[in-house]
Amino acid sequence: MGMMQEFKEFAVKGSVIDLAVGVIIGGAFGKIVDSMVGDLIMPVIGAVVGKLDFSNLFLVLGSVPPGTATTLDALKKAGVPVFAYGSFITVAVNFAILAFIIFLMIKQVNRMKKAQPAPAPAATPEDVLLLREIRDNLKNR
Repeated sequence: MGMMQEFKEFAVKGSVIDLAVGVIIGGAFGKIVDSMVGDLIMPVIGAVVGKLDFSNLFLVLGSVPPGTATTLDALKKAGVPVFAYGSFITVAVNFAILAFIIFLMIKQVNRMKKAQPAPAPAATPEDVLLLREIRDNLKNR
């Protein structure tokens, strides 16, 4: 079997296609969570804590060239090493929210699986019933 045939069989398996769909939806869902954190949650946290913007929290680890603004973007463009712990906090909050949402989704799916009634046992076929009747009659003789 050629390599292309093996690849074709691998690529059209249901699990590979399901994984591809999951990755695409996950990427889009990640963007939604990023927006929710950056545009909805962080401004509220910033308003409560006092206009704190986590994305611009950093420590400068190298020398800053003269005339370089002390913003994270300007320092990165100038090639200055920075310890951007604020970006990490934002990503960690995104992850926590995403993990909690996935937890809720899995919990709901499991609840729906439990709520489904067990399938009724299949009716015994007529030929099996007849064979049982013959067997029982032969035993009684």
